[in-house]
Amino acid sequence: MTETNVRPKREVVQDRLDPDTDRVVALPNAAPPRRRRRYGGALFGATALLLLLGSLAIGGWRHYQAELAVATTMQRSRTAVPEVRLAAVRVSDSKITVSLPATTTAFEAANIFARTSGYIEKRYVDIGDRVKAGALLAEITAPELDHQIAQAQATLAQNQSTLRQTEASRDLADVTNGRDSKLVKQGWLTLQQGDNDRLTLKAQQAAVGVAQSNIAAQEAQIRVLGQEKTYQRVVAPFDGVITQRNIDNGSLVTSGSTFMFTLMHPDVIRTQVFVPQDEAFGLGPGVDAVVRVPEIPGRSFPGKVTRIASALQPGSRTLLTEIDVPNPDGALSPGIYCTVELFIPRKTPSMIIPADAVVFDENGLHVAVVKNGMAHLQKIAIARDFGTEVEVHDGVKPGDQVILNPMIDLAEGSKVAARKPQTS
Repeated sequence: MTETNVRPKREVVQDRLDPDTDRVVALPNAAPPRRRRRYGGALFGATALLLLLGSLAIGGWRHYQAELAVATTMQRSRTAVPEVRLAAVRVSDSKITVSLPATTTAFEAANIFARTSGYIEKRYVDIGDRVKAGALLAEITAPELDHQIAQAQATLAQNQSTLRQTEASRDLADVTNGRDSKLVKQGWLTLQQGDNDRLTLKAQQAAVGVAQSNIAAQEAQIRVLGQEKTYQRVVAPFDGVITQRNIDNGSLVTSGSTFMFTLMHPDVIRTQVFVPQDEAFGLGPGVDAVVRVPEIPGRSFPGKVTRIASALQPGSRTLLTEIDVPNPDGALSPGIYCTVELFIPRKTPSMIIPADAVVFDENGLHVAVVKNGMAHLQKIAIARDFGTEVEVHDGVKPGDQVILNPMIDLAEGSKVAARKPQTS
């Protein structure tokens, strides 16, 4: 048997886990692991490097483009003329429309008191009753007043009798003095007797005067009692509505102190409103007004200013103004809250500008007026603010063009151009 050149087999070492020691041990007949070539890691690193370089290049290009755009924009902003929206200043209306809160009152109102003492014999009216002038409201009974009148009349008759007696005594003294004066001159009577007769006549003449005065005083007293008797019938002083009642049948009333009724005249409503000082100039009788009540929507009550106080309240600087409003159907009641619109003629000229044109900064209130393509900052004084518009007194004149919503960095003398209106 010939010996062949046979290459011995290579033992393959295999690994296994020793259960006793938890270690990996090599077993015979196990083939050694193959060694892999590291070409994938180098390829990945080169790719990442290329991506990074590309990103840096793109970023640098974009940054360059941004800086170029900023420089171009700054150059344009230095040389370009901004476009602005303009609005014209206009003259305000010839009348000021002012809406103010007000209160209604009755054109006439009277608190009726008892003018004689006694008891209410009969009450004829109650709250809400409409009465005419002279209508009987209540009757007062006072029996002692009748006795006083009878006593006064008896005293008057007594004084009249005294007067007649005194007149007779005067006539007698006059005759006696006339007869005795002749006898004194002839020497038949003494001078003393003549003086007595003359002075007695004067005393009787004075007594007649006293008696006449007593009669006049007594007659006046009777008239007073008669007037009190008339006051037992309480009547309405004018047409109106009873709004308060404080007595009933059998109530005791005292002359001059017992409040009985309140009577108001509602056919014309007197509306009182306090007008502020800045709106009071130009206000006077005859100015048109409209009264509106929130609880009566859709209806207005026209009237005119009837009277003004002609002096402002020192504390509030307001002018008390009254408007008379016809109220034939009684829709308005005294004492309700309402609003009054006054159409006051304007005394001082003023201009109206849009509120968007007003700028408020550290320099105060001003607007930008465009003249010959240049912006000029003009200070203004606002009189009233109407929300979308404001009323100013000075700083601008009618026809001026003001910039709406001016730029923050707009400076004095900046060039601007009017924006053309968009066409649809």
